[in-house]
Amino acid sequence: MNSMFENAIKIFNEYPRAFWTYNVIVFIDRLGGFMLYPFFALYLTQKYDIGMATVGLLFAVFSISGFVGSALGGALTDRVGRKGVIFGSLILSSLSALGMGFAPTLGVFIAVTVIVGTLSSIGGPAHEAVVADLLPEKKRAEGYGIIRVIFNLAVIIAPPIAGLLIANSYLTLFIVDAAISLIAAAIVILALPETKPQAHPDAVPETMKQTFAGYGKVFRNTPFVLFIGVTILMTLVYMNMNSTLGVFLRDYRGLPEIGYGALLSINAIIVVALQFWLTRKLEKFKPLVMMAVGTFFYAIGFAMYGFISGMALFITAMVIITIGEMVVAPFQQALVASFAPEDMRGRYMAVSGLTWGIAFMIGPYFAGLVLDSANPDALWFVSGFIGLLATIGFLALNKVHKADVPIAEPAATD
Repeated sequence: MNSMFENAIKIFNEYPRAFWTYNVIVFIDRLGGFMLYPFFALYLTQKYDIGMATVGLLFAVFSISGFVGSALGGALTDRVGRKGVIFGSLILSSLSALGMGFAPTLGVFIAVTVIVGTLSSIGGPAHEAVVADLLPEKKRAEGYGIIRVIFNLAVIIAPPIAGLLIANSYLTLFIVDAAISLIAAAIVILALPETKPQAHPDAVPETMKQTFAGYGKVFRNTPFVLFIGVTILMTLVYMNMNSTLGVFLRDYRGLPEIGYGALLSINAIIVVALQFWLTRKLEKFKPLVMMAVGTFFYAIGFAMYGFISGMALFITAMVIITIGEMVVAPFQQALVASFAPEDMRGRYMAVSGLTWGIAFMIGPYFAGLVLDSANPDALWFVSGFIGLLATIGFLALNKVHKADVPIAEPAATD
């Protein structure tokens, strides 16, 4: 027990105080987000009596408007700093949650979704840039691993709370999410320092036009763009976790919402228990190879849902997916940070966000078409195939790209 406590203190002292403050903000914000987001498709199909193809179109609208918010957020992050952008995005996220919760009709909800998609995406690049600012390159994979542990602590706690709130009404869920965003915003203002690197004293400040023009430089970074392209394929597979999987298990495998919530909780518990340990074991390996390994686990785990039944096998598939997730996530974020010059981190992080935006723009709609077809099981076989393509893509990038060195030096054994 003393040894565990001493190790925890040692790990705590390896990172700056601001990093732990940021983790508190992540936990609180994600607590609200994961009470709402995993049940989003279930809410829409129930309240508005629509099919999954229509839900997919709503996700596409959300994603397209999110491109605008992310591009704006990336430019503002590099221009004015991280703290103000994160604070503003949390305030806007709170207002957005209330707008979605009180939308009386599907038409009003769609209008709100356009606004939500833009506003809620502004803070994404700033969040990613904060970690890159605070941690040296050799500590980033571990740092992102720690954030994933904190993130998933919220995931463990959120579904049971969401279940209690949904028993009252879905509206209560939106109101609580809005309140939690305000709490996180208060902590940002009171405790999170500005982390934007100081510009060189002789540097000429960019105009806003030049800041946005900097995106051209990002897209001319061919290795980075290829990495983003393959990552989109991977994300098309993973996005089923929080969009179509719950509806499929409910409608075609007879698993109620509480069972789906249990699968998400199992996923989160495994991450909390093993993520940091696994990241330290794997950080000496080539990051693109690790991306390929994790994506291969995605391909296997999601493909299984096309032919399995029963909670035991559902859990088995979720464990396989979770292993892939624990391998992929720290390396993905650390790779993006390694591509970006420090004065362009916000814009690189914004372009990185395209992996989610594009995947959610096209993935849920086409997945919904398959689910609404005569052979819904085919969705998971297609997902497995796309996962294999992405696996091959990461291995090919590892052969040609110079990012073939470990994210960090091998950690000393405990």
